[in-house]
Amino acid sequence: MIHYKTKEEIELIRESCLIVSKTLALVGSILKPGMTGIEIDKKAEEFIRDHKAVPGFKGYRDFPATLCISPNEGVVHGIPVDKEFVDGDIISVDCGSLLNDYYGDSAFTFAIGEVPEETLQLLEVTNTSLYKAIEVAKKGNRLGDIGYAIQSYAEKEHGYGVVRELIGHGIGRNLHEKPDVPNYGVRGRGQMLKEGLVIAIEPMINLGSKEIMQSNDGWTIISKDGKPSAHYEHTIAITKNGPDILSNHTFIADAIKNNANINDISIKN
Repeated sequence: MIHYKTKEEIELIRESCLIVSKTLALVGSILKPGMTGIEIDKKAEEFIRDHKAVPGFKGYRDFPATLCISPNEGVVHGIPVDKEFVDGDIISVDCGSLLNDYYGDSAFTFAIGEVPEETLQLLEVTNTSLYKAIEVAKKGNRLGDIGYAIQSYAEKEHGYGVVRELIGHGIGRNLHEKPDVPNYGVRGRGQMLKEGLVIAIEPMINLGSKEIMQSNDGWTIISKDGKPSAHYEHTIAITKNGPDILSNHTFIADAIKNNANINDISIKN
């Protein structure tokens, strides 16, 4: 059953997404060669709790960390470990928070130092596919339109592998709600998008094959061919005026550009 949100509920989700966005900005401001996933995860948890929210992932289905940190061939659900990042890595960071009984969710893939051009293009295409999906997330359209927008751009135009087994989702009082939001599909098919629907759209795109496998830790999903994978995510609301992006990646770009210090990341807009 799909729970359509009131305007008041959407604003509560936006508040939680703001904390997520600022946490990702914090990650962007400190991520560099020599740091580890465990170090970043600790700072993210402190930041979320300092702003009176709760990490949305920690303890969810027994996940052990605040962030999902998935380097290079990691697609999603990576457990932070004590391995140092190096120049040339890409790092997918997925973050959730719970504030006032509502969840926020967003993800961003960071590039560290000198990353190969073909990998940077993967990041750009994956990020662009997210916004192409958001463009068609309008009242009266269907879920298939969202999936088609991602698949047609990333797979048909650029030849990348669009992961099938992992998808976006509804979000609200629960981290994962109906409906499922696949990153592939047929235009005009699937659930109709109605005002008040809040969903997380999250393309997961591989440089090579779309095939994936699970690591021995029981959580981390990696590309089967070992090639890089990118992941970007926004939480959005369907409104009568079009899609409303509740998370905000501009904070991340600003933090990276300005090399912001942890103390400069304010929770205010």
